[in-house]
Amino acid sequence: MKALRCNAFGPIDTLQVQDIPSPSPAAGEVLVDVHAASINFPDALMVQGLYQVKPPVPFTPGAELAGVVSAVGEGVTQVKVGDRVACSTGTGAFAEQAIAQASRVIPLPEDMDYAAGASFVLVYGTSLHALKTIGKLQPGETLLVLGAAGGVGIAAIEIAKAMGARVIAAASSEEKRALAKQAGADETVDYTQPEWRREVERLTQGEGADVVYDAVGGAYAEPALRATAWRGRYLVVGFAAGDIPKLPLNLALLKERAILGVFWGAAMARDPAQLRTDLQQLADWFKAGLVKPPVTERVGLADAASAIARLSSRQAMGKIVVLPRG
Repeated sequence: MKALRCNAFGPIDTLQVQDIPSPSPAAGEVLVDVHAASINFPDALMVQGLYQVKPPVPFTPGAELAGVVSAVGEGVTQVKVGDRVACSTGTGAFAEQAIAQASRVIPLPEDMDYAAGASFVLVYGTSLHALKTIGKLQPGETLLVLGAAGGVGIAAIEIAKAMGARVIAAASSEEKRALAKQAGADETVDYTQPEWRREVERLTQGEGADVVYDAVGGAYAEPALRATAWRGRYLVVGFAAGDIPKLPLNLALLKERAILGVFWGAAMARDPAQLRTDLQQLADWFKAGLVKPPVTERVGLADAASAIARLSSRQAMGKIVVLPRG
């Protein structure tokens, strides 16, 4: 089969499409014919050796996909050959076939196509885990989303609205802010402007946001923490800006703010039952029209590396989907 391969950690443009043997599922695993796989920011970090998880090289990147089950391993009963599914894989998705743990496979909702299905599990799972389990977002509270036009940002907006919250979306361009509004954000701010946090304070009558969803980090983190309300919850989701910020802890003390880490992959490995519960909730919201994966671009395997590079440099919006079978 054809796959996008990382033969050594390094620049994204060194990734190559190669022919490799098709995998076989072990006990508890599922083999999927991949119809679509989406690009996520951790993919870009992982192939450069910058992610907290470093798979042995060579490996095939790609953390989530949708397709058709072509074989199942021993003990797998919840899916069968021929089922349309979506799943989180960690690695291996940018290929014509991929292995997934059966516990991380869900039936593709009836009205969801493969591109949307490939953009569903990781970003929506991460955002629901962040907002419900970690942030304990409540109806009527205000959520500030940084990087609001990215995959996890759009998911956070839609999920927060489904949970009854008000959303302020922070993004760097008019086009990105328009996409965030389209996803349901109530207000937007341009966080490239000096003192942008003052706009957040103005929009919250001086109180600040109850919950901050920060998948960006870098220089944006400290102003976002300062824009968090009394006993607000600041969620550390990722560092798309590249730099891991060093935050003055007195900012947590002064307003009894909580700084909370979000590591969806590790959490779901520890509690697969919660994963199934969350994915069912997301599937129900999809059927109700409350969430809709924002697929903005589709590319083949040959163009996947350049698409990963664009996402890494924050030039992309929404979800870019790789179609390994053309």
